[in-house]
Amino acid sequence: MASLPLLLCLFLVPPLAAAQQQMTSFSANDTPWRPNDSNRTLVSKNGDFAAGFVPSSTPGRYRFAVWVNSTDKAVVWYARNSTYAPYEADGTSTLTVDAAGGLSWTAGAANSTIWSPVANSSAATSAVLQLNNTGSLVFGAGAGAGAAAWSSFSEPTDTLMAGQAVPNNGANGSGNGTTLKSANGKYSLVKAATLGFGSLMYANISSGANALQNLTSDGTLVISGGNLIASDQGSPRVRRLTLDNDGNLRLYSLVPRTREWRVVWQAVQELCTIRGTCAAGRICVPVGADGVQCVCPPGYRNATRDGACAPKKSISGRGDDDKFVRMDFVTFSGGAASTASDEGPLMAELPPQNLADCERACRQSSACLAFGYKFGGDRTCLQYKGGRLADGYWSPATEISTYLRVAASDNDSNPYTGMTSMIQTVCPVRLALPVPPKQARTTIRNVAIITALFAVELLAGVLSFWAFLRKYSQYREMARTLGLEYLPAGGPRRFSYAELKAATKDFSDVVGRGAYGTVYRGELADRRAVAVKQLHGVGGGEAEFWAEVTIIARMHHLNLVRMWGFCADREQRMLVYEYVPNGSLDKYLFVAGAGGEGGSGGSDKKKDDSSSSSEQQHQQQAEQAAEHQQQPLLDLHTRYRIALGVARAIAYLHEECLEWVLHCDIKPENILLEDDFCPKVSDFGLSKLTSKRDKVTMSRIRGTRGYMAPEWVIHREPITAKADVYSFGMVLLEIVSGRRNYGFRQESVGSEDWYFPKWAYEKVYVERRIDDIIDPRIAASYDDAASVATVERMVKTAMWCLQDRAEMRPSMGKVAKMLEGSVEITEPVKPTIFCVQDD
Repeated sequence: MASLPLLLCLFLVPPLAAAQQQMTSFSANDTPWRPNDSNRTLVSKNGDFAAGFVPSSTPGRYRFAVWVNSTDKAVVWYARNSTYAPYEADGTSTLTVDAAGGLSWTAGAANSTIWSPVANSSAATSAVLQLNNTGSLVFGAGAGAGAAAWSSFSEPTDTLMAGQAVPNNGANGSGNGTTLKSANGKYSLVKAATLGFGSLMYANISSGANALQNLTSDGTLVISGGNLIASDQGSPRVRRLTLDNDGNLRLYSLVPRTREWRVVWQAVQELCTIRGTCAAGRICVPVGADGVQCVCPPGYRNATRDGACAPKKSISGRGDDDKFVRMDFVTFSGGAASTASDEGPLMAELPPQNLADCERACRQSSACLAFGYKFGGDRTCLQYKGGRLADGYWSPATEISTYLRVAASDNDSNPYTGMTSMIQTVCPVRLALPVPPKQARTTIRNVAIITALFAVELLAGVLSFWAFLRKYSQYREMARTLGLEYLPAGGPRRFSYAELKAATKDFSDVVGRGAYGTVYRGELADRRAVAVKQLHGVGGGEAEFWAEVTIIARMHHLNLVRMWGFCADREQRMLVYEYVPNGSLDKYLFVAGAGGEGGSGGSDKKKDDSSSSSEQQHQQQAEQAAEHQQQPLLDLHTRYRIALGVARAIAYLHEECLEWVLHCDIKPENILLEDDFCPKVSDFGLSKLTSKRDKVTMSRIRGTRGYMAPEWVIHREPITAKADVYSFGMVLLEIVSGRRNYGFRQESVGSEDWYFPKWAYEKVYVERRIDDIIDPRIAASYDDAASVATVERMVKTAMWCLQDRAEMRPSMGKVAKMLEGSVEITEPVKPTIFCVQDD
């Protein structure tokens, strides 16, 4: 019986070996390689990459390609011709290295050559085909990549790998200028700088004339004018820059544990602005963050040809049997047509004129399909002529309203209505004067008549002026209620109270509460998950409410919460944000029930003598502890990414906006986390909007105890952007240590070390015990040199942010660079003691 397992092993080993057939090299000594040998692959030494034959979209045909050993086996290169078309052959074709040292892929009875990257080699016996650890397929003499005569990195397809330089035809403009081309052949990266659909360009990967140079191994996109930063920079993993079939250039990062790809950067944020996304005549509407939907406009229907939309009813073009349907926030591109007989429309910009003249000009042209008008004061008028409308999309960022020409009898509903409509603001006032009596001959009667007339006229004037003021006051209140005084053109969508009540299931799902309102989770009719913030104690003309609407509506950044709309029905004031699923940062940093947990327990919490209040307190602490136990533990790398993302978002508010935006309340509760723990700064209710050259004078203290800069308390000091820098420095220390700054002193009462920044400074620069600062829960997982350097950089940056004098603190732009490691950090000055006493 002991020999039975041995016999089973003898029978099982050959089939397993045959099933793998993985090669580290391919040379003339190996048998010809056929596509039918589907289990035969060439692998890299680190196992991350593989090469071989893969089936193409045509049944029975194969391509020779290189792919990543991920869950989806993403292809990063394939054999192609000069026009980026892939080579394909049937299963009988062979890949061989002949005796002369030439690599060729042949097919047919005559062995006609399909692809041959290298014709011959001086060292025929040593010519081998290998796959490097970088994903580069090399062929030539010798075993090393340096001796290779040909490399797949010199012939990119739709993907660039880390360390792969951009070819010359993309960098200096020689050749056809194509750097990458999507697998479907529709989109291309031209001269390493511009994304194009055919001859139409729709996006630049960088500002100015800067061009892409390469992707480094640490995740940095290097351009001629600097670097483009991705969210996972620095971690050792496989990355690829791919021009996808939807026309967007994305940087993918392979998660080592799950072997799944994660998008860490993309060139185009609004997918609907990519040319060719939808067929002719359709309008592209975003669905969620990564989806689009192509729909026909009012008066149009699905056509039988290529999925395009065509008018339901024909019109004569004389202008007597048609009408115009207004579609707000909808615009069309001009296409590439040169004559009216081409497929795409001709978009012509007419001289500035009013809306009526722009409509009249379109109606007088039988070829005019629609016209666009920009309500921005510059009276921009666009005309769309030609065969069909092309590249239509809806976006609140555009200020264009498109007027579509349809049959007068068409009665389709129009979902593209704007936020407000024009209201009549001038009321006619009719004055009726009494008929004067017949003149008397006596002087007394004449004087009496003149006096009476003057008194009547004066009274009528006073009454008229009073009526005008009353009407003006009414319309002013109406404008404030509707937000017309605060909202710019092209602002967010206005929701009704009934819509948000239905979206939140009668406000039943509470996800957060704060001093200014309650946040509910909801789902809109278009299946978007949203967070609805119901504000408390805000009147119809409350400036803070409209300030938050106008500020957030104009902010577009990866690390800022996106606002979709608002509600202002009577006394109801609500803000509709994108839903961030993982909640706020404080739930992942602080341990419930400990001294450093956000504001609960310790001497900072006032005691209540009543037993019912004590029971309620214990129950609340138990709920918080259970919630914290369910949260995953943030490692050091994730905490660094969160800190860097928050720094970039605040730097964007301070330095990259047209106006200067102060957040005034930066704390872990206002930092939300997505599924991949990408941070998003929220809660602009305490923001201050002013000129970049001015300083701010506040009428009252704004912010949260423990995060306010000294100048908030010292009223003689002006408030600048450095107040936000101080708050960020305190949050940065909390991210590293995992404890509350104002809860820290509860653990050291009676000691001079109660001031959190002073304690951290002495641990790093005096005692040289940086281990004492790290969150004990992750202290055992950061023993490598890179982690130690990251912690030191974060603590040094925090020390500079927490200087008591505002002029000594760096700007948020420099803070972000200090965290990135792109600037040298000098030894900081020891922070002095500062605190805000409880009331």
